[in-house]
Amino acid sequence: MALAIAGSDSGGGAGIQADLKAFAAAGVHGTTAITAITAQSTVGVTAIHPVPGDVIVAQVEAVAGDIGVDAVKVGMLGNEAIIDAVAAALDLVGDAPVVVDPVMVSESGARLLDESARGALIERILPRAAVVTPNLPEARVLAAAGGAARGAELAGAIRRLGPRAVIVTGGHADGIDLLDDGGEALPIPGAVHRSGAAHGSGCTHSSTVAALLALGFPLRAAAIEARRRAGEAVAAGLRDLGAGAGPVDALAIADRRPRPPLP
Repeated sequence: MALAIAGSDSGGGAGIQADLKAFAAAGVHGTTAITAITAQSTVGVTAIHPVPGDVIVAQVEAVAGDIGVDAVKVGMLGNEAIIDAVAAALDLVGDAPVVVDPVMVSESGARLLDESARGALIERILPRAAVVTPNLPEARVLAAAGGAARGAELAGAIRRLGPRAVIVTGGHADGIDLLDDGGEALPIPGAVHRSGAAHGSGCTHSSTVAALLALGFPLRAAAIEARRRAGEAVAAGLRDLGAGAGPVDALAIADRRPRPPLP
């Protein structure tokens, strides 16, 4: 079982909706704790309504107390009050690995994390993470680095903030993910998302990592398989859906469910 703690996308392309599709495609039952409701389409975000912190904690408590949690994906948090609530909620999931996708800006450019909340994200959520999965712009913000900083430098700087590992994703740049888990850095090549259907690619990647960890994959194997599956979901994306960038299609690969590598 994998738990997604994230915002809801009314257009079904990203957020909780993308997480559940990625979990299902990997053969993992998905549960949710919604942090915010967005009015969102393929074109943009027109409204955001944060969920009260006590309701976020109650959602996690209900799931953890009955169904159980084998892995967690954390996505859109929005503001400092939500970050505080999620930090408290993570106390309820035991030693389940936590995958943090530090969502700051939507594909359409809408701000999804208050600037004043970045410090709280770094201080209260990142140290709880088994792995953090920023794209290059997000990684530069977290690492307080300039525009010339690249994968290995950024991953190392972020890992020093407390997470056990970092995957800097390169789908919107050179196509190469970079995993830093304290050992030798692992480059993971894949497709570049030039145009068309890429809405939800980051959510799909991070939630696939969480699903694979829930299935028992070691992190390095999970990072490689998640990059492959996210790339296939982008390639199968729904380009004709809506007027903007169409959503990726994680369910297109649902018939090829991953099996954990042998010990």
